[in-house]
Amino acid sequence: MEIVYPPVVGLAKTMFRVLDLKIQVDGAHHIPSAGGAVLASNHVSYLDFIFCGLGAQPAKRLVRFMAKKSVFDHKVSGPLMRGMRHIPVDRKAGNAAFHEAETALKNGEVVGVFPEATISESFTVKALKSGAARLARAAAVPLIPMAVWGPHRLWTKGRKKELTRRHIPVIIKIGDPIPDREDSTTESTTTELHERLTVLLDEAQQAYPEQPSGPDDRWWLPAHMGGTAPRPEEIGDPPRRAA
Repeated sequence: MEIVYPPVVGLAKTMFRVLDLKIQVDGAHHIPSAGGAVLASNHVSYLDFIFCGLGAQPAKRLVRFMAKKSVFDHKVSGPLMRGMRHIPVDRKAGNAAFHEAETALKNGEVVGVFPEATISESFTVKALKSGAARLARAAAVPLIPMAVWGPHRLWTKGRKKELTRRHIPVIIKIGDPIPDREDSTTESTTTELHERLTVLLDEAQQAYPEQPSGPDDRWWLPAHMGGTAPRPEEIGDPPRRAA
């Protein structure tokens, strides 16, 4: 019985309507209506898991996200996270989280992963951890790339949260599952995932219906699009590859 998750989804949708967020979901048909799958997304804001979960709603799926253990330790968010059966990740004991996620996948759940492991301050796709590819292979389930663009304007790393801002567009793009070929390795699949995420994010950024209102509002655009976000190499990430 899902006691906690559906009311939380309903509350989130109500808030989206109140704020009149302009949410666009493309490619939701790539998420299977049954069976396990790894949903791997880029990471630009503290709200990404809400919107990534929304992307699975057309398939009537509830996504179990892997999240930092500290979120589960919080007195408010902890009971909610446990009630929604999300998966805590203790970086000092990562194998336990991996096995819990693998079990969930084999039981037919959709597991959400942010393979960059932290928010990208450059608003490009950072170097990826290999966990998403390893999970999909271990559980023999599809690995589905997803890009989200727009929630960072509400709340992201290093910026004051503005959760009551209205009319913000959000684009969620879901791509084709990455095939597990006979000659695939964890490394090659992770490389392909990075390429797929970069393409999806580029498409979302190019399709975004708003531009900065002035010079002081260019912080939310990546440098390669004329924004003032730091370039990847300035914050220790590999240089962005051209799409």
